[in-house]
Amino acid sequence: MNAASEVASRPPELVDIGLNLAHDSFDADRGAVIENAIAAGVTRMVITGSSLASTHAAIDLVRRYPTHMRGTAGVHPHHATDLTPEQLAQFSTLAAQPEIVAVGECGLDYFRDFSPRDAQRRAFEQQLELATAARKPVFLHERDAHEDFVTILRKFRPRLTGGVAHCFTGTVDQARAYLDLDLYVGITGWICDERRGLHLREVVRHIPANRLLIETDAPYLLPRDLDPKPKSRRNEPVYLPHVLETIARARGESVASLAEATTRNALTLFDWKAETPG
Repeated sequence: MNAASEVASRPPELVDIGLNLAHDSFDADRGAVIENAIAAGVTRMVITGSSLASTHAAIDLVRRYPTHMRGTAGVHPHHATDLTPEQLAQFSTLAAQPEIVAVGECGLDYFRDFSPRDAQRRAFEQQLELATAARKPVFLHERDAHEDFVTILRKFRPRLTGGVAHCFTGTVDQARAYLDLDLYVGITGWICDERRGLHLREVVRHIPANRLLIETDAPYLLPRDLDPKPKSRRNEPVYLPHVLETIARARGESVASLAEATTRNALTLFDWKAETPG
């Protein structure tokens, strides 16, 4: 195989902008999961911090894999009541670390209401303030809370450097509301779910190429249409190319062009230098 053929045969380099790689389901084989992802072209991964413990774990992973990984620092709305003044001070320090490229996962979740809604709103605003101070974008979570979510974001958006509506599952109008706030939109394997995600195949056609990001949210949201089906129900970053291919078909674009666009978008949002991973 000549050099040109070898380059052409390589999978496109992708960025998984949201995965919970510190989750205990990866404890037994995390190294193999990472190696498999890189071999499949997922050469960069942003590890989600959704609590103080998972943020520290994300930083530890980035330090072990500095070429391939970055992390976020934040508190998921499920854990909003955990965000004490003492924790907030710790997050302020963590958000300034070079391993951290965004504040979050933060936002509102009225579907589960694991934390009271007033506590969720307070924690969300506190983390948006933290992001403005750190001059880093936000990694956002919203479920069944669109109106409150947008109202709060509008207040802070002029001072934020940017952000992504992570794991977007909403409508075209909701996507447009986030785009009007100059946010990126992250699409997961939810788009592969024939029971509840098929509407996203229309939604993604309305997201400009320079605002689209892709993610797995592993170990959650295993694409349901994988063939053959994996033995485990655990999602992994190795399946990100399948998500990309599904989105490309829905948009009527080539996989290569969409891979290039989403990777460029991720590097831009997270201020991640574009050198080729080793």
